[in-house]
Amino acid sequence: MIELMPNPSVFLLILVRVSAFFVTMPLFSYRTIPAQHRAAFSLLLAWTMYYSVDAVPIEINGEYILLVIREAMIGLLIGLAAFIVLSAIQIAGGFIDFQMGFAIANVIDPQTGVQSPLMGQYLYMFSLLMLLALNGHHLILDGIFYSYELLPIDGPVFPFGNQETAYYMAKTFSSVFLIAFQMSMPVVAVLFLTDVMLGIVARTVPQLNIFVIGFPLKIGVAFAVMFIVMGVIFTLVRNLFGMMLYTMRDLMAILGGS
Repeated sequence: MIELMPNPSVFLLILVRVSAFFVTMPLFSYRTIPAQHRAAFSLLLAWTMYYSVDAVPIEINGEYILLVIREAMIGLLIGLAAFIVLSAIQIAGGFIDFQMGFAIANVIDPQTGVQSPLMGQYLYMFSLLMLLALNGHHLILDGIFYSYELLPIDGPVFPFGNQETAYYMAKTFSSVFLIAFQMSMPVVAVLFLTDVMLGIVARTVPQLNIFVIGFPLKIGVAFAVMFIVMGVIFTLVRNLFGMMLYTMRDLMAILGGS
């Protein structure tokens, strides 16, 4: 017989992990989603997951406080790992903006409330739409659901003493920069050749004001190249989604000692 009222001690631990996950997770943590909706969704998801998680009632004592902190850290770290991977899109846009001359014209991202590069914001918005079109948000929710197989509630209090966690996050961070460089490389390379061409023109025709024609020329060339290589960029973005899921899984395995 299924109990209608969940055990408070177990339910609170599940709620803490899910809520902490939504604090740092891309798409679910954005300011465009009202806080009341996120809180209600966290409660509903935690209540649903309670009947699928095999956990015995836990006594509320001093060790229980440590378990609450552990669940919050697990949720924050898993969401942060996914956020770091998706930040490759913003980094690639920053590389492109620097070469185009748009680096001085950042915009406020309404989702996070911080400044972001113009091209990075443009690519990031389309990437989020692509994530929704591929049902990536369902896979993200599956990640937090299946995290209890690798990190059960009654596991070690603090599974963070292994140096493999810091090493893996540093390795992921370097991979993010490499993917961002690959995404921006076609546009950056063409703009570099454009700078070389403008330098040659400036030396051969000193009377020509190269700064007047150089800025709009580089913008036009950048937009033309981006139109050509947009398919390649979003192929890398699709691979980035897979890397995000693998990163979440591997991090949970490391934290769980698997």
